[in-house]
Amino acid sequence: MRFAGLELEDSVARIAAAVARDGGRALLVGGAVRDALLGRVAEDADLEVFGLSPEAVIACVQRVARADVVGRGFPILRLRGRPVDVTVPRRGRPSGDRDFAFGADPSARIDDALARRDFRINAMAWDPRSGELVDPHQGAADLRRRRLRHTGERFGEDPLRVLRGMQLVARFALTPDPDTIAVCRTLSPAGLAAERIRGEWRKLLLQGEQLGAGLAFLHDAHWLGAFPELAALVGCAQDPTWHPEGDVWVHTGHCLDAFAEARLGNPEEDWIVGLAVLCHDLGKPETTRERDGRLRSYGHDARGVERTRSFLTRFAPEPALLDAVEPLVAHHLAPAQLYRDRARVGDAAIRRLARRVGRIDRLVRVARADHAGRPPLPPDFPAGDWLLARASRLGVEEAPPLRLVLGRDLLPLGIEGRRLGRWLAACYEAQLAGAFDSTEAGVAWVQARNPDGEPPETPEEA
Repeated sequence: MRFAGLELEDSVARIAAAVARDGGRALLVGGAVRDALLGRVAEDADLEVFGLSPEAVIACVQRVARADVVGRGFPILRLRGRPVDVTVPRRGRPSGDRDFAFGADPSARIDDALARRDFRINAMAWDPRSGELVDPHQGAADLRRRRLRHTGERFGEDPLRVLRGMQLVARFALTPDPDTIAVCRTLSPAGLAAERIRGEWRKLLLQGEQLGAGLAFLHDAHWLGAFPELAALVGCAQDPTWHPEGDVWVHTGHCLDAFAEARLGNPEEDWIVGLAVLCHDLGKPETTRERDGRLRSYGHDARGVERTRSFLTRFAPEPALLDAVEPLVAHHLAPAQLYRDRARVGDAAIRRLARRVGRIDRLVRVARADHAGRPPLPPDFPAGDWLLARASRLGVEEAPPLRLVLGRDLLPLGIEGRRLGRWLAACYEAQLAGAFDSTEAGVAWVQARNPDGEPPETPEEA
């Protein structure tokens, strides 16, 4: 077992030794074991303690590390400053209880505890002291064969496991077992907490390698009804000249695969861009029409904003996230459109695009994935490189232009109240148009236009 850092390895070893001294047994369970068998480094550790009461487990762990009980349902003991969680085997189903002892079963057999786990590739345990692998459900064999099979009849205790299957398929290139798909079809997402749903989508977008396969799992499990905006993409035809890959659903899967190949490794940046790629064509089902013998989707970029909001508010309703994702959906066609007309595109157009989307570098990532999601057409996207170069030269690649004229600059001119807001808006438009490039020049621009009156409706370009 390889750990990400000696501190994590030391924490696991010390807890396992302390538990053994008290007569119990601490086993590493879940993802860390699975990842180790795949040759991956364990970034965190989940330890399950057998043979000790919950009170004894808390006392034992706190002798070697500072830890807190966190979570609802089946609370865990989490080490402070270390990615290590300690649990005890339990019986029954999760509740809203925060009591670490809730449902605890100190006498549980290891095989029985593993039988409660979701998928066989996660139903393995490893003894840090002896190096023994406990694998009663042949999870290691499933990993070698890249199979995803549910562990047993208790799989349905937590419907979130369907979404977990989605992200596991994407992360590890797994083929779902037909029986597992059949069980997933019997489960309902009703009642799942938004934060739990969000966690599985984050793992899909931030860690998945074959995201299209993850979406296919969701479709095969008949769970698209929980996400009607995605369901509407299935069967939404596209013009075969521009989209030889198939319908919008197929296209979205290819786009996500292209996004996964170019992730930055920055979780928040990849989360925002990944969601925008997932949502970028949600407006097509309502706008696709046949015109002049060809399928077209005029206005799907703008219509997609509303569909993006309805989709995301179910599990990721944070206003800052919506404000970051929605403009990327609304303007995902802009890089290609500007590039086609690049001989006539001035700096003002680039600055205004930066104001609308916030970050042009994010927009280019979305547009690049969109362009690459049309196999067998080539993924080359010169529009992206061109736009990034223009934006970088203007200093607006990662942020819109800072306002050069602020309220404090106009108050000495006697501009205040509601007129102040209107003048500030006019100043910013004029700045974007290139009318001035400093605060002093901006104030002079106002002075030359009767500051005692109303600002011009359409500031002229310099």
